[in-house]
Amino acid sequence: MKKTILAACIATIGMAGAALADAAHGVWQTEVDDGAYAFVTLGPCGGAVCGTITRTFNSSGEYQSENIGRQIVIDMVPNGDGTYEGSVWRPSNNRVYIGRMAVNGNAITLRGCVAGGLICARQNWTRVQ
Repeated sequence: MKKTILAACIATIGMAGAALADAAHGVWQTEVDDGAYAFVTLGPCGGAVCGTITRTFNSSGEYQSENIGRQIVIDMVPNGDGTYEGSVWRPSNNRVYIGRMAVNGNAITLRGCVAGGLICARQNWTRVQ
């Protein structure tokens, strides 16, 4: 009986851990921007999601960009419906924008906006891992 209760407790803890994993966490490939694209690793940062550039690629293949290790997705707070709000950094012009992100399975739509969200640019990222 004790073993059955222990097994049930372990299974419950395991399911709770899986439920707490955020759908946005993982490695994502950006769209090409100014001739290059990146792999961005999204993970927890406090109660939000942040993303760091971990690999970069151009037409010649993988290369060591000075942006590796830089945070590109900044404090994206989940709204509870697969959408997030925070900030995004665009390496090509070194600007930070109002950010919105929506996760749909193995795809993320990421928007960077100015003028209170009236003017936005969008990228679609795909899950690598």
